[in-house]
Amino acid sequence: MENLHILVERLREMPNETEWLEFKHNNYEPDAIGEAISALANSAALVERDCAYMVWGINDKTHEIVGTNLNQYSKLNGNQEIESWLRTMLTKNAEFEFHSVKMNDMDVVVLIIYRAVNQTVMFKKTDYIRIGSYTTKLSENPTKQAQLWDKIRSARFEEQIAKNDLQANEALNLLDSSVYFDLKQEQTPASSEAILHYMVEEGVIVCQDNGLYSVTNMGAILLAKSLSSFPRLARKAVRVVLYEGNNRMNMLKEHTEGKGYIAGFERLIEYITAIIPTREIIHGARRAQKTAYPLLAIREMIANALIHQDFSIAGTGPVVEMFSNRVEITNPGIPLVDINRIIDNPPKSRNEKLASLMRRLGLCEELGTGWDKITISCELEQLPAPKINVYEQNTKVTLFSEAPFTNISLEDRLWACYLHSCIKYIEGDQLTNSSLRTRFGLENSSAGNISRLIKEAVRTKMIKPLDPTTAPRHMKYIPFWA
Repeated sequence: MENLHILVERLREMPNETEWLEFKHNNYEPDAIGEAISALANSAALVERDCAYMVWGINDKTHEIVGTNLNQYSKLNGNQEIESWLRTMLTKNAEFEFHSVKMNDMDVVVLIIYRAVNQTVMFKKTDYIRIGSYTTKLSENPTKQAQLWDKIRSARFEEQIAKNDLQANEALNLLDSSVYFDLKQEQTPASSEAILHYMVEEGVIVCQDNGLYSVTNMGAILLAKSLSSFPRLARKAVRVVLYEGNNRMNMLKEHTEGKGYIAGFERLIEYITAIIPTREIIHGARRAQKTAYPLLAIREMIANALIHQDFSIAGTGPVVEMFSNRVEITNPGIPLVDINRIIDNPPKSRNEKLASLMRRLGLCEELGTGWDKITISCELEQLPAPKINVYEQNTKVTLFSEAPFTNISLEDRLWACYLHSCIKYIEGDQLTNSSLRTRFGLENSSAGNISRLIKEAVRTKMIKPLDPTTAPRHMKYIPFWA
């Protein structure tokens, strides 16, 4: 970390330890550190500070530099390095960094602890808080507990600070502002002052009380020239992994898009497009290349993963995994809407400011029609339906390449049938045996197989007849919720 010695000197100038600052000499008992991280992270959120600090090598009474022999990387808890152990004991939203600096030829270790986001930070399933210079259980302080939750609920990831204490030119140099103006189809202003004005208006850069500037999380995650310049966000870069065959046994390629999501979006799509399998098709005398997956679907799925991820889950980001028969896109967080209503429900996002800027710059859909486009593009190419799997802390969307109807599992056929009924319904139409045969690319001779599939979809209450009294051959179907 830059200017670490300046940070330590400023902290030493504080008259006393506070809710967000604790000094230590050589006390590095692992449980005490874990409790302190929880307490300091929660206290920082309560007093609306971006960071709290725990500093070893400073006398807690006189604030003199006395040095420390703490080495956070070699100090073990059992057989595990203490930093690794702490991360397993703390909740996933705990973000902290150990740094070392020489002061007066003595070692000082600074633990930077970032404020709690989205929920309280817990250690061993208990959350703590600082009362003055003391650490105590949050549950024993109900008034502080209520105040803290009010602050956490009102805080937004996009508005938090990714990097602070920057000169104006330093802040601008971290960001690719030119892509912002390109996407707006406007000429980039000639002066830095004018560019800074736009960045401040968008909430990408904010002016601090001391006249310096900060880059917000939204500014960094969207416009960073390099996410590695923002250590807490570096793991949010999109990874693309290409495997040989249908499993993860042999990795062929791995690529990390190091730019911000807006700055690097087109480059990311180009890279993925280049490694998607293609085959040559002939129309009359003309040859053309056909990709294994609709590029529109790929684009929309990646945009959704970026926008709707849960940034409070630290240490992980969106991942695109490509196999010979499918593409899997995984992002941290679970959907805010029922996946069975993914097509017809109005869009919801846990990152509204980020989503709004990406929409205004044309990098994603505007009216919640992303899943309509994904589903329709797969139907037009008669591919298996895109699948959504929700896990404890992640969502995975899978796009399948072309497969014969007989090779598609019953579960996936039923899901395709259901999505087809949803698309038809929002278009003011209904699912029929004929429309579903067309969707799967089947001949009239397969009407019996499709009838059995429809019957099973009705039995499992995924679809229902529009009019149960209609003759079987003229029956039409709608989603269960219609």
